Amino acid sequence: MNPLLQWLGAMPASLRSPLAIILGAIPGALARYYATIFLARIFGNDLPYATFLINFSGCVGIGLVVTLATQPALLSPDLRLLLAVGFLGSYTTFSTYALEVTSLWRTGQLAEGILYGLGSLVIGAIGVLLGSLIAHRLSI
Repeated sequence: MNPLLQWLGAMPASLRSPLAIILGAIPGALARYYATIFLARIFGNDLPYATFLINFSGCVGIGLVVTLATQPALLSPDLRLLLAVGFLGSYTTFSTYALEVTSLWRTGQLAEGILYGLGSLVIGAIGVLLGSLIAHRLSI
């Protein structure tokens, strides 16, 4: 067993769950920060492509994690909290998405805001389904 998970497993649940979330949130936030910088260099800042791509990859990730978590031997509840709530919760940013939609509207880019907003919802749902499909393929 992974030493970190073994260490977490020895703690009372009242401490274990929040600590698992914290241990996932820090690298998730850093991954989001550096991915944003990297993607902005590639695609520019005209439209919020970085948030769009981060949210899509986060949706794929959460579909994968939650689907794998339905099989107890694959992911412990603590690891599911670490990955889904901690890492992916801080990596994806729905609140940033909503802010960017309204910012596009405020700057007169109504059509772009609607396209970005609806596109993110649709591609996010597709990402969750894709992650789930990948998880099912891996567990065969």
